Amino acid sequence: MGSYSLNNLSGPSDLRAMSTLELEALAQEIRDRIIGTVLRNGGHLGSNLGIVEATLALHVVFDSPHDAILFDTGHQSYPHKLITGRNGDFDTLRKRGGLSGYPNRRESAHDWIENSHASTALSYAYGLSAAFQSRGDGRRVVAVVGDGALTGGMAYEALNNIGHRKLPIVIVWNDNGRSYAPTVSRLSSSLTKLRLNPSYIQARNRIKRVIAEIPKVGTLAASSLANVTSALREAIEPRVFFEALGVRYTGPIDGHDIRELVYALAGAKEWDGPIVVHVLTEKGRGYGPAEDDEIQRMHDLKIPHSIQEIDGMPPCSYTEAFASEIVELARKDDRLVAVTAAMGGPVGFLNFQAEFPDRFFDVGIAEQHAVTAAAGMAMAGLHPVVAIYSTFMSRAFDQVNLDVGLHNLKVTFVIDRAGVTGDDGPSHHGILDLSQMLAVPNLTVFAPSSVGELRVQLREAVSLPGPSSVRFPKTPGVEQVGGDVGSGMAARIVHQGGEALVIVGIGKLLYPALIAAEVLAGDGLDPTVVDPRVIRPLDPVLIDLLSRAEMVITVEDGVVLGGAGMFIGSRIAEENLDVRLLHLGIGQQYIPHGVPDEILAECGLDPLGIARSVKEFVERLDPRRVTPGRLDSAN
Repeated sequence: MGSYSLNNLSGPSDLRAMSTLELEALAQEIRDRIIGTVLRNGGHLGSNLGIVEATLALHVVFDSPHDAILFDTGHQSYPHKLITGRNGDFDTLRKRGGLSGYPNRRESAHDWIENSHASTALSYAYGLSAAFQSRGDGRRVVAVVGDGALTGGMAYEALNNIGHRKLPIVIVWNDNGRSYAPTVSRLSSSLTKLRLNPSYIQARNRIKRVIAEIPKVGTLAASSLANVTSALREAIEPRVFFEALGVRYTGPIDGHDIRELVYALAGAKEWDGPIVVHVLTEKGRGYGPAEDDEIQRMHDLKIPHSIQEIDGMPPCSYTEAFASEIVELARKDDRLVAVTAAMGGPVGFLNFQAEFPDRFFDVGIAEQHAVTAAAGMAMAGLHPVVAIYSTFMSRAFDQVNLDVGLHNLKVTFVIDRAGVTGDDGPSHHGILDLSQMLAVPNLTVFAPSSVGELRVQLREAVSLPGPSSVRFPKTPGVEQVGGDVGSGMAARIVHQGGEALVIVGIGKLLYPALIAAEVLAGDGLDPTVVDPRVIRPLDPVLIDLLSRAEMVITVEDGVVLGGAGMFIGSRIAEENLDVRLLHLGIGQQYIPHGVPDEILAECGLDPLGIARSVKEFVERLDPRRVTPGRLDSAN
């Protein structure tokens, strides 16, 4: 390969001195590095393997970081990280204190944005390009946008403004026919039909042969789809679509042919307005197991963390429990339908889709549309179950509030990946959903503390006449905590201690709260531990119990401000203003990536941290209650 390799690559500028053969060899080295690291650390594999050649070509043609290269849904940024000087740290990918799994402005000047939510890069590009243009500094902006991101409405809002203002933005449309799973989009499906049309293929090959036979034209022109063109491109629907918005279209281009990519991008760079370079890539390219994964192409490889048994019970997946329970419920109620936003597999709808294909709705990466569409379904007599990750549910809060809540519609929101999620970092922790759902006046909010509770509460939620939400974490749980879950929704006392001191363990933090109570017993404290099960409406028996206490501590895997603890505290205060309250949860901060249990411990939400906070709280209010014990020796 000559003198260039990842180990001696000083930065993107080195690429411009490399031959095509050297770049191709470097592409293979990058793939090997990504595969080796992701198999150890976990992370996004398929999307990164598919974008290697295109990323190399981008850095050959554009001068990063002077030119801004933006990756929409930053899970396709690993090759970019390796090219821009982070190869030496790449073994730390997604580890605590190591490289982020997404672009990160603190890591490198080459990372302009830290986005990991889809459909946003075109809006960033609009703002950056408008600013560069107003300053007259000639810097270019490139937005790499996956075909999945073009199912999100925000992308079209930005495209409309980019075309209207004629900003010189290069949009690389990375078309692999997939987001998390095969992409839901007429734009992609029409293009796929065209690519498979025998007449198109024959005409394309015939034109390439004619060009190849013309003296002095050369093989580059013959291989470049940009030169096959103008009459042939008239038949391509995407060209009509983009150019109707004022954005020039070129392609499709072979996304694994570096020479062809460089040629196309260099031409696009000279264009004085917005232009789409349509690049066809193969998700998971170069790694057999990913290429053979027909559903996700190993979109996100999980490395499980060790989970200890609780009281002899093995850990269980909340998502798997939901997946089986929702199918059982659908068999009993033909009005029940499933709605998701490009994440049917990750949220557990694949079995539902297989058994009830006509009752499964994947709307693409369009959470707002998903929720309002569900509202329409509910108005017509269906019962939609909308399953979305907690972090993505934030994008549809207005629709939850005013399209579902305001109309008091029978829609159940299933909020997966709630709380601290781990390796994906600040953009993926689901710590806002309790605060958001509790802000919707008539929405019933469930917080199951175990996998068994999830099954019971999901059945209860779908039986309600109005809107409801059920949240559960990414991390495994157990079948039950603190005895039989029963069938009703009454709050449960999982440890009967004294009435004066009560700990309310919300959702998955019930078990750490229960262990904390055992630790506190060594310091002379014996709190009662309660599982509220339903945060709104609160069980009247629970309100009575808490309002008679002297001190109440709430513990939750979410933000404290406006969260479940404060909601419970406000109800207690209505009954007895003398109750002293302590709310434990996530403070106002952006939480970095790491192992969930380690992050919770740093936030004081592990059993020892909860016990210490409770002891300190009691000592401040009534030091006579506390005796020296285990917590003193643990300090």
